[in-house]
Amino acid sequence: MPTARPRHTITETDPVHAAMATAAGRWPELRDRPGELLHRLIAEGHRALRESADARRAAVADTAGAGTGAYGEHYLAELREEWPA
Repeated sequence: MPTARPRHTITETDPVHAAMATAAGRWPELRDRPGELLHRLIAEGHRALRESADARRAAVADTAGAGTGAYGEHYLAELREEWPA
């Protein structure tokens, strides 16, 4: 089908084959349509990456400042005084 968009070629290596087999188990209606199966697999991978990134950002935001006050004002300077010169 004509398109102005870039095209990509994917060789069905062992890892790609395994991913497609797993995806075909999840979406059996796409088992005989590898192009659509790959599109779905890519979309799900993208969603998972976004959710993972969102979860990491939320974890950082939730724990930001959690250690505030755990060390005294001069803790680092006092610690360095213990180091040999």
